[in-house]
Amino acid sequence: MLKQRILTAVILAPLVLLGVLFLDLPYFSWFIGAITTLGAWEWANLAGWQKISQRIGYTLVYALAMIVSAIWVPYTWGVIISMLWWCAALFLVIQYPKIRWFWDTTIIKLAVGILVLLTAWQAFVLIKMQANSSSLIIFLLLLVWGADSGAYFAGKRFGKRKLAPSVSPGKSWEGVAGGLAVITVLSVVFAWYWRLNGVNSVLLIVIAWLVVASSILGDLVESMFKREQGLKDSSQLLPGHGGVLDRIDSLTAATPVLALLLVVIGL
Repeated sequence: MLKQRILTAVILAPLVLLGVLFLDLPYFSWFIGAITTLGAWEWANLAGWQKISQRIGYTLVYALAMIVSAIWVPYTWGVIISMLWWCAALFLVIQYPKIRWFWDTTIIKLAVGILVLLTAWQAFVLIKMQANSSSLIIFLLLLVWGADSGAYFAGKRFGKRKLAPSVSPGKSWEGVAGGLAVITVLSVVFAWYWRLNGVNSVLLIVIAWLVVASSILGDLVESMFKREQGLKDSSQLLPGHGGVLDRIDSLTAATPVLALLLVVIGL
């Protein structure tokens, strides 16, 4: 399993970095769209649609939704709508598994999947439109990956107090602290790289904390869906890593938060 995980990472990581650094906006949009479309294929299964015909149909509906949103829905609207969903998602995580009507209604779970993936795609494109977009996206990816690694090692060594035991028993508050410590150091490095003054450096650390807090929520939300379906991974598409959703679940929440901070309030 470890060998598979390393080999997959060695292949995928350069592809992602090449896509981020060298694709112009239209091609970047298609690149991220293709990744989220694979996520839609997996989400259909998480929502309870296991037949191939159902999953193909859902994936096509998602692809159509991307086209429609690209033409008629401003990306900033998508980011704001996303924030409303993630506020509701936090409530679902806290209350899980009490709110049964949500988990017993397939159409709601399917709609949530389109909302989550579509707004994440819009947020990525919105960030790509900004000046310094490549370094911003690299910053985002390193925040999520760094927080995940820090949380894993700190949680494994010191983890005692469970973060959300009914949703994801393996996560701990000590792990969260480890993740925040890693991204704080990372933010200081980027503040130096971007030549920010003291006030803006502190602001960058606060932004990083908000982005990582949302990434944890994104992870927990996918964990809820997998738990409801009795699944360990969203699929076996990526050997050693599970599915596409298992790799981008944190980003589906973190990316809209960063886009909101960059664009809507003018940071």
